[in-house]
Amino acid sequence: MLEIRNLSLHYGQHLALDDISLSVGQGETVVVLGANGAGKSSLLKAAAGLVRPDVGSEIHFAGRDIVRMAPHLVLEAGIALVPEGRGVFGDLTVAENLALGAYARRARASETQSRELVYSLFPKLAERRGQFVNTMSGGEQQMVAIARALMSKPDLLMLDEPSLGLAPVVVGELFSALRRVRQSGLALLIVEQNVKMSLSIADRGYLMEAGRVVGEDSAAGLMNDEAVKRAFLGAAA
Repeated sequence: MLEIRNLSLHYGQHLALDDISLSVGQGETVVVLGANGAGKSSLLKAAAGLVRPDVGSEIHFAGRDIVRMAPHLVLEAGIALVPEGRGVFGDLTVAENLALGAYARRARASETQSRELVYSLFPKLAERRGQFVNTMSGGEQQMVAIARALMSKPDLLMLDEPSLGLAPVVVGELFSALRRVRQSGLALLIVEQNVKMSLSIADRGYLMEAGRVVGEDSAAGLMNDEAVKRAFLGAAA
């Protein structure tokens, strides 16, 4: 579905991504692990069309070349990004945020069905559809951000640090919701610091370091990898 090859990205003189190759298959959940500054967010931004990669980079989605597409056209092609920091509209209600998510042309005809699906995945949002988002907790706002992205009817949902700043009990609720999203058949590409939780719902994972992919394995393989345990799991524990 998503095929990234030879992806490099500079911010001025700074090399953020160096010859990255990565793929996400139909209905697959893939996690990208790495320390702060490894280039994980830049990878998602490049796939979403928010930054322009270097010449020679290749990004294909569902057989289409999207490497130079504008962000709104990437969304229309079927990729939705939930950015770090959520990016919700706090002065609007839950229902209004969801309606904005369905603005994409590909989503308009199925807005009602998408809303029903979102409310089934996130029952708390159905209860609070009339609540202003800026009065909600961080975990609830993250659910609004994910639900709004789902309203665009994507084929691939990308999430940048979805658990950042959330209490442990809320992180558990969030990943339970993402597991339900995964079971709906949607492909997921997740950048996440919580290694245990992200690998628990993933099929495969990549390790990034200093803008490069330095490892790839199944989720189970990464969970049992001694280097990964030392770098991530031991510190988390």
